[in-house]
Amino acid sequence: MLRTISLLGATLTMGLVAGVFALYAHTIMPGLKKTDDRTFVAAFQSLDRAIINPWFMAGAFFGALVLTLLAALAHIGHDALPWIVAAFVLYLAALVITIAVNVPLNDALKAAGDPDRIQDLAGVRERFHEARWAAWNLVRVVTSVGAFACLAWALVVFGRETG
Repeated sequence: MLRTISLLGATLTMGLVAGVFALYAHTIMPGLKKTDDRTFVAAFQSLDRAIINPWFMAGAFFGALVLTLLAALAHIGHDALPWIVAAFVLYLAALVITIAVNVPLNDALKAAGDPDRIQDLAGVRERFHEARWAAWNLVRVVTSVGAFACLAWALVVFGRETG
């Protein structure tokens, strides 16, 4: 039962995280790119504050890592293990990118303060390095979608093994 629940939970939470990263890549960032500096800064600050909530952070963002680790431990000695480990490594890469690249850029943008009080909005936006943020987010998309695919395949392998 633990093997089933942990693998299914890992797959679902990984799909949620991959979807968030993909949504930023194909909707949010392209949409914000077309806005003026004040709108960009205000909207991105608001989005970043909103995403840091218990449902996303514990339920999906870190939950995907924890549940994938739990699934790996539960599948030691079973055929699905290599796929689960691959998913863990791929998602760990996405987390490292998030912590090393995206979060510091997000934090710097928030630290600039209230957009209504910022004298040089264009400079704040430029220092945010929008293209760098978006490029590394694409890497997060690839790694998290890859992790999701590995977990989906692990479900297939697990089903064959138990069916």
